[in-house]
Amino acid sequence: MNSLVLLFVLGVGVAGLPACGSAAAPAAAPVTAAESADAPAVTPMAEPSARTGLGAAKPSATPSASPFRAGAQNGGAAVPAEARAVDTSHPTRTVGTGTAASCTSDAVVRAVAAGGIITFDCGPAPVTIQMKATAKVVNSHGPRIVLDGGGKVTLSGGGKRRILYLNTCDQAQGWTTSHCQNQDHPQLTVQNLTFADGDSTGDRTEGGGGGAIFVRGGRFKVVNSRFVDNHCDRTGPDLGGAALRVLSQYENKPVYVVNSTFTGGVCANGAAISSIGVSWTVLNSVFRDNRAVGTGANPARDGTSGGGSGGAIYCDGNEFTVRIAGTIIEGNRANEGGGAIFFVSNDRTGTLRIEHSTLRRNPSRGFETRGFPGIFFLGAHPPTVTATTLS
Repeated sequence: MNSLVLLFVLGVGVAGLPACGSAAAPAAAPVTAAESADAPAVTPMAEPSARTGLGAAKPSATPSASPFRAGAQNGGAAVPAEARAVDTSHPTRTVGTGTAASCTSDAVVRAVAAGGIITFDCGPAPVTIQMKATAKVVNSHGPRIVLDGGGKVTLSGGGKRRILYLNTCDQAQGWTTSHCQNQDHPQLTVQNLTFADGDSTGDRTEGGGGGAIFVRGGRFKVVNSRFVDNHCDRTGPDLGGAALRVLSQYENKPVYVVNSTFTGGVCANGAAISSIGVSWTVLNSVFRDNRAVGTGANPARDGTSGGGSGGAIYCDGNEFTVRIAGTIIEGNRANEGGGAIFFVSNDRTGTLRIEHSTLRRNPSRGFETRGFPGIFFLGAHPPTVTATTLS
């Protein structure tokens, strides 16, 4: 997207500056915990049934003695039915036959390509599966694809490759409708999994990004999962998503991120999650120590390669919404705008809501919106903030 960011610094104060357009950002009033508004309605959507099909790991160095935990344990935000974990008690297929050695990269790749509800049987100890290739969804399979690691499986890109890929407009994965950018399937869910050391650096397909997971089209949700030390290209004005890059969701229905944790991501922009024209609902999650390392913003200033915005979250496009509730965003940073959140709605129709959350210590080295520490925002009106700490 062609986002216009004009950067200037007045003393030590930093003001909200225009991006993705020439209109100046409205001056925002200081945030108080008393601000409130009704939560947006969520229209339930029935889960489609899975279709039948098919069905080198190593033990983690120190098997965990405690149960798998992700997200903000005391977030408190209500989770709508369609955002909850999928029942995987009757899987379509299982990766592994009870041992760590049976849980291989090839087995994961074949299971994802076949679709359906996928679980893992890798033995009693936590395992890390080193992915030798990116697992790619075949668009005619499913229509529902669910990966459930049971809290014991880490899928690792080894710092060499993206881990998981869905793209309804990729002819190599099959076109299933005449409107690939707006179809309700496949519906991909990842739950009870860790995605570590994914890296999409150098892969500029669909604009690049998505170090751990890239999604275009269909529907996507993340439940009770962890994203650790994922990377994507360090430069680029609109490239992002060290953990997640998402484009073109069906009828602009939101991507749900529930009870999940994002740490150590590094990318040009959106060092945890990034999107163009996509709505998000983020509930009871944690974003910590992610870094947007590009320089020059969007569009790139003369003599720069661009990027550096959205230390944790980068959202661009026209009409879209972002709702964040029960979530902690801390210790993230951006070389340019929005140490925590960069939000630009080009046509100024987009809205941002933050409820019962904590955003702290998210420095924006270039610019942010006055009165909203760690946030750069251009949209329909100033962000709606309820019972939230911004510091």
